[in-house]
Amino acid sequence: MRHFPATRLLTMLEILLQRGKVSGKELAERLEVDERTVRRYITALQRLYPIESVAGRYGGYRICPGSRVPLIFQDDEAFALTVGLIAARHLGLTTNAPAVTGAQTKIERVLSTALREQVRAVQETLTFDYRLVEHVPEGEIVVMLCVAAQQKRRVWLCYQAAMTAEATEREFDPYGVVCRSGYWYTVGYCHLRADIRTFRLDRIRSSRVLARTFEPPDHFDCVAYVNRSLAMMPVGQTVDIVLETTLEEARRMISPALATLEQEENGVAMRCYTESLEWMARVLLTLRCSFIIREPAALRVTLREIAQDIMKMAERTR
Repeated sequence: MRHFPATRLLTMLEILLQRGKVSGKELAERLEVDERTVRRYITALQRLYPIESVAGRYGGYRICPGSRVPLIFQDDEAFALTVGLIAARHLGLTTNAPAVTGAQTKIERVLSTALREQVRAVQETLTFDYRLVEHVPEGEIVVMLCVAAQQKRRVWLCYQAAMTAEATEREFDPYGVVCRSGYWYTVGYCHLRADIRTFRLDRIRSSRVLARTFEPPDHFDCVAYVNRSLAMMPVGQTVDIVLETTLEEARRMISPALATLEQEENGVAMRCYTESLEWMARVLLTLRCSFIIREPAALRVTLREIAQDIMKMAERTR
């Protein structure tokens, strides 16, 4: 099939937008032309768009940073952006509805008629069955902590504790940001407590990035740490149970946010805290394995009472 120059020019622009910097050799291979023709096409594009040449061994061509250029979306890219905007609004990350609407409008402007109809269908019919929480962090705080974690920059926080409502100031090395069950957390090293800590973002009253940098631990798992921290938060009664199954099977049944799991000689130790023995007993009844309650003893009593109620219901015929 014959390729007209206009088609090649648009293809070249799309490649530059997707890749950032591309060598002349690679452009020639992608467009199936020689490098001399590539230079001619680049000259033609430079009359319309700010494209610069990068010298050196790893040089090539790129769109000048910060330039305003037309957006070119593939079908899957437009879908990803649309879903992302809907999710951002649903999660409460932006309280500025016109900002989301404006972004969606800009995307639609550059789409074909058929693709625009598909995007609008997604916007009008896609629904998130996702737990909404009352307290949502400011979008600026989420972005600030993400950037600080990515750049390994220390931050200053004014944080209000949940239990005492006391506000304390501290320097903090953010390792990452985690969204779990509608709540947003940051994990890192707290210089006030001289230990790794987890903080809820909606309780941060003010913050700023500092000049000092840090090095996070190698292969630190922020999600695992948040789950473990929440499961072992000392609220209510201590629960210690032995599950008579394998560690692999226990992980399939027990969420890491519910309890910690540790292999032992006779099974898997399940440890956590709970404010409701009845709720914990009902969780145990859903497990597909035998177990032994080590503590608290009152959990055995609660489990027995619930079992008796279940037996009575099982015997009912009317």
